[in-house]
Amino acid sequence: MMASVETARGRSGDMSADGRPLAVVCRSVTKSYGVGGSKVVALRGIDLEIASGELMMLVGPSGCGKTTLISVIAGILDRDAGECSVFGVDFNTMSGSAKTKFRGRNIGFVFQAFNLIPTLTAAENVAVPLMILGEGRSASVRKGREMLERVGLGERSHSMPSQLSGGQQQRVAIARALVHEPRIIVCDEPTSALDHETGHVIMRLLKQVALKDDRVLVIVTHDARIFGFADRIAKMDDGSVKSVQTPAEMGLEVE
Repeated sequence: MMASVETARGRSGDMSADGRPLAVVCRSVTKSYGVGGSKVVALRGIDLEIASGELMMLVGPSGCGKTTLISVIAGILDRDAGECSVFGVDFNTMSGSAKTKFRGRNIGFVFQAFNLIPTLTAAENVAVPLMILGEGRSASVRKGREMLERVGLGERSHSMPSQLSGGQQQRVAIARALVHEPRIIVCDEPTSALDHETGHVIMRLLKQVALKDDRVLVIVTHDARIFGFADRIAKMDDGSVKSVQTPAEMGLEVE
């Protein structure tokens, strides 16, 4: 099953305006929660394309559908209608086990709540994606320590999550998302707990990963300090994408 998934290709002609392959294609995507009088519509016909090598930010007020959209893109939530593919793969056509394997190999997550395992050290937390993929424990933890060095936490590799500040825990979560070199990194407020300087350090690291030709980075954020790192910014409101612009088009300083 995995061989067919990993060799899947997008439709012919799925290219960005500047000629790059499209990594994410969403067309008329809808998603709602609940039924009857309690039904809440979260996505109202989303159209969005993200090219390989692109850093796309999703911005907008709380409750506008940003987190729901990245959850659909990452295959955590099933859409109700429309089309959505990631590197040519449509999660809605896959079995549960195939979907899990594809996410494990190709998608890195940075959640707002961190989701660190309290009984594991920082390095062990970072190593978890590698061990899930079958890599040996010692090699995984070694790579975990190396990734912590890259995000400025090498000296805290043996610390437990309870011994780390909120900003340090966020950097551990980011290192965990990067350690298995995923093709798409999905981040929910990755700099919310970081000071200005550390936030920019993390964004430079994330952008280095995203700018590789076969990878993409999608960030949900309210942090206007990092808007200049985006290649494009999709403004959302009431479950819809209202505009997609570059930072320069928005009058922002480009990092």
